[in-house]
Amino acid sequence: MIQPLAYIHPQAKIADNVVVEPFAVIHKDVEIGEGTWIGSNVVIMDGARIGKNCRIFPGSVISGVPQDLKFAGEITTAEIGDNTTIRECVT
Repeated sequence: MIQPLAYIHPQAKIADNVVVEPFAVIHKDVEIGEGTWIGSNVVIMDGARIGKNCRIFPGSVISGVPQDLKFAGEITTAEIGDNTTIRECVT
């Protein structure tokens, strides 16, 4: 179930039985596996691949640019395996 106050880019790939809570933002180049729960105010950015039956708690940011002084603008990605829990406000 996708809440009406969530934003999901039309080209994002969302499997069946995914729950997206209000105010979550899912960018274009994102894949989310079946049975995953996305909490409120989660931001999932381009390059994220999220497995099946994951739980991402409110306020988390997935696949954002790294907080590293050596970062020079490379494409960033994040791959999260099946049955993973990411707690509140993780980046």
